[in-house]
This record gives sequence, structure tokens and C-alpha cells, in this order.
Amino acid sequence: MMTYKVPYKDMQLLVAQAYQQQGLDAVESLEGFDPELANAVMEEAAKFASGVLASLNSVGDVQGCRFQDGKVITPNGWQDAYQQFTESGWIGLALPEEFGGQGLPKYIAQPVNEMWLSANLAFVMFQALAQGGSEILLNFASESIQQRYLPKIVSGEWTVAMALTEPNAGSDLGALNTKAIPQQDGTYKIKGQKIFITYGDHDLTDNIAHLVLARTPDAPAGSRGISLFIVPKYRVANDGALGEFNDIRCTGIEHKMGLHGSPTCSISYGDQDDCIGELVGELNQGLMAMFVLMNEARLSCGLQGVALGELGYQRALEYAQERTQGTNSQGEKAAIVDHADVKRMLLEMRSETFALRALGYQIAAQIDATEAAHDQVTLDETESNQSKKARVALLTPIFKAFATERANVMAGQVVQVFGGMGFVEETGVAQIMRDARITTIYEGTTGIQARDLLIRKVRGDQGKALTELLADITQLASFFEIDETFGVAAKETLKAVDTVTSLLTSHLLKLDVNSVSLHGVSVPFLEAMGILCCTWQLFNVLAYQQAQENTDKPYMQNLRSMVKFYTAYRLPSAMAALKVVENAGLGLSEYEF
Repeated sequence: MMTYKVPYKDMQLLVAQAYQQQGLDAVESLEGFDPELANAVMEEAAKFASGVLASLNSVGDVQGCRFQDGKVITPNGWQDAYQQFTESGWIGLALPEEFGGQGLPKYIAQPVNEMWLSANLAFVMFQALAQGGSEILLNFASESIQQRYLPKIVSGEWTVAMALTEPNAGSDLGALNTKAIPQQDGTYKIKGQKIFITYGDHDLTDNIAHLVLARTPDAPAGSRGISLFIVPKYRVANDGALGEFNDIRCTGIEHKMGLHGSPTCSISYGDQDDCIGELVGELNQGLMAMFVLMNEARLSCGLQGVALGELGYQRALEYAQERTQGTNSQGEKAAIVDHADVKRMLLEMRSETFALRALGYQIAAQIDATEAAHDQVTLDETESNQSKKARVALLTPIFKAFATERANVMAGQVVQVFGGMGFVEETGVAQIMRDARITTIYEGTTGIQARDLLIRKVRGDQGKALTELLADITQLASFFEIDETFGVAAKETLKAVDTVTSLLTSHLLKLDVNSVSLHGVSVPFLEAMGILCCTWQLFNVLAYQQAQENTDKPYMQNLRSMVKFYTAYRLPSAMAALKVVENAGLGLSEYEF
């Protein structure tokens, strides 16, 4: 059985830090939503994560979902766990009270979501869809759609499915062919096929609200002609009651490398020409609305990387402490946790997961700060709030891509710590590796995230947001530059910042936007920024805890060790990646396959 212990102390400290550093204590609308409340929520969530969800993780992996007689059957225990999940109000944790949610800020929801993802990633993938789908409806849907759908989604009575991908249109959504034919009553008949639809069909709820990208007959070609529709599995009457079947059929489920307990469906809409959908937002503006969900999903993906890193670290540490192999310097049998290379892998997992968690929590708190500021500003947004939004936009692709890439590396390290037993399914750690593999692919591959970072975010504002981020990192590293313990680490951090700054002006803003060289170095650039952001967060936590005069000596000693280890072991990798950027994809343009 896959066990999981909530890293409560880490979460508690990082939540309190994010709350204070993002100024949430000064936000009037968040009065009462303080770290004390966050701790109470986390305590309850921890019980459910460790006591219910974790015990089902291996069950879902072994059993998987079944497709029988056109129906999707989830693993044993899924239905009961879902009922408990919804009855406890966890789906609506960060959704508006107006529609039955608890209205908690994202900075409180973030550690709770991490618990779910560590305990049983396959089970809780519907939660991010509910959150993102609800935000789409809140921002773009008509009042009629909101009133009929949101209370059911927020309560968990219905789930949400995101229907983008088609057999001929993966990441290139402009190539999709699903049709939306306008009807006299203002609705649309939907016809087409979608694939890779997470929780597109299942046996957990009576209805599923599909958010479907489709084209009207006179829509412009490409991405400019995509509209968004809400298409329920069973039609929804004006009073919110369920109606007749809406001609939506699951044609099969994928047999996947991992996440076996999460149904990934192929869906056919309108086989009998009787599938009805309603427009969400404006015609031909579907991608604008869907990006709300996709951004939510990208941040959730990054958190999945953190969660899987934490789960793997816990399993590896437990095994390394129990497994004896070889002898120590006194000739006594030793646990492998005392072997230098095992200790190296464990400390790398520990420090990187901790740093990425800190980054994710800061992003969540910054979103809360920007949303609160937006609500209070009636005219043009303040320059400060625009800068905060730009920071979130800059960090999102870094967090999504780097956290998931590192989760895959860490999953491999877990297997390595287990040795031959890691290659045996009975130990359960192979599941972590299999589950982690998809995270770098969905919601935009690492290459797509890297191009978003470099082309849209860095070049989009001529490096303004990046320069501001580098200034913050510089300020923090400079604080430690004269420190006897961390001076060398601080100097290496400043060297990396200077290199990025130099490359920004000499390469990244000058290369032709369509050049193979520019696109070819986007992933190494993202990797370097990921390491630099992790270094930044480790220094940030250390400075904050020192300022708070944390008296937990073992904890502070471990934190210092993480800072020293990470800067020594991982910053050189950032510099190597930046060297690749400096070479501007040398050889890519000339090579022919």
C-alpha cells in the first residue's frame, strides 16, 4: 500500500511566509483568512489525504478503470471516496460562497491540493478541472449558465471535462474540426470527436459538463475561429434539473503507462445529430476563455511535480533508513541512508521539492494579491498590480515545466535508491515513475512551456518582468554575499543572474523570433531559470526563518544544508544550460535528418 505523511511543518512555514511576503495580511477582503485558519484547514485535509486517499492509490494503479458496455467503471473504493470528498466540501474549497463554495484564497487551497496530489494523483484530477471550469463560467458564461451549472459543479454533484484535443489536432488547436451548428433557439448542435479527455466519462456523478472547443460554419480559419461551448452529458433544464441524454458517447478509454485510476476517454459528440451545447463567452473567442482553465491546469501540473517529488522522497527515505547494505567505518552493518551517493540523491530530492513547493505557494499567494487588488481598483489597474500579474505569468511556465521535469528525475532517483527492488512492482515505487511521466506532456509539453516563457513572456515585454525578477534574486543573494557560511553560494547565484542579464540583451531579445536558434534554446533557458528560481526560494526561506528567529535548531540546520547543497550541486547545471543558450542552438539549423 502506498503510504503518505503530510509534510505539515514545511507547509505551515511556507504558507505563513507567502501570506506575509505577498502582503495578504493587509488585504481587507482576506480578513480572517490568515495562517491560523490555513493550519486548521490543512489539519483536516491531512487526515483525509493520509487516511482515505493514500490507501486507494495502489488500488487504482493495479485495478485501473474498465470500459464495459459503453460505460466507464472506476476502481474499487473510488465512488465511496468521491462521496466523502464532496460531502466534506473539498471541491468548492477555493470557489465562491455564492454558489456553495467555501471561498478560501488560493494560498490556503495550494497546500491542500498538494496533499490530494501526493496521496492519490489519479483520483483527484477532477478537482483541478472543477476549479478551472468554474472560473471559466464565472468569467465568461451567461448568468443563466452560471445559475444552472455552478452550484452542481461546486458541490461535486457534477464534474467538468475539458475537451480540446482531437485525433488530428493536438497542441495545434487551430486545426480542430469539431462543428457547432447554430439553432433557432440560440443553442448549437455539436458534432465531432475528442481524445485524451480526463474524466470525460465515469461512474462517480450523474452528469458531466463538457467544455468543448468547436467551430461554427462561418468561423475564420485557425485559432481565430474557435468558440467554447458547455455540453452536458445529460441536458440541463432551465431550473437546473437533469433532462434527456445529450448524444455524448464515450467510445473507449486509453490504456496508459500510468495514472491507471484516472479515466482518459475518447468522446464522440452528436453521432445521432442530437448533441446540444450552449455558447460560453463570445463567438470565436473560445481560446481566451479556455486559457483560464489551462492556466489553472498548468499551475496544478507544477504542483503535481511537487507532490510526486514529495511522495517519492518519503518512500525513498523510509526504505534507505531500513535497508542495510555494507558496513560503516567501524565495520558495523549500515543502513544505506549512510552511503554517500544515497544521501546525495535524498538531499537532492528533499531540497528541490522544498524549493519548488515554496515557489508554488508564493505564486498562489501572489494570485490572491492581484485578484484582491483588481477588485479594489475601479479605474486602470495600478502599475504595482500589473507588475505582480506579469510576475505570475512569467513564473507559471517555469513552475509547470521545471517541477514536472524534475519530478521525473526524482522518480528515477527513488527507483535507484530502492535498487533492484525498485524495479519490482510490489514495492510500489515504479508507479511514481509511471504516473509522473505524463506531467511533462499534458497542458503543454516542456517545449511549449519554454517557448511560452521565452517568446511570449520574456520577449513580449522586452524583458521587463524578467529583469524585475532578476533584481529580486540579486537583492536576496546580495544579503548573503558577506555571510561566512553562504557567501560562496550567494556569489555563484549572482554570477548566474549576471549571465542571464547579459544573454537577455545580447541574444534573447535580438535573435529573430522565428529562428531555429531562438526556439532551440528555449528549454535550456527554462531549465536554467527553474534552478535559479529554486535557489532564490531556498535563500528566501532561509532569510525569512532567520528573521523570524526560528528556534527549531534541527530544522534550521537542515535548511542551511539544503541551501549549501543545492547551490553547489545544481547551480553549475544552470550555468551549463545558459552556455547552451549563449551558443544559440549551434548546429540545429544545419543538421538534416
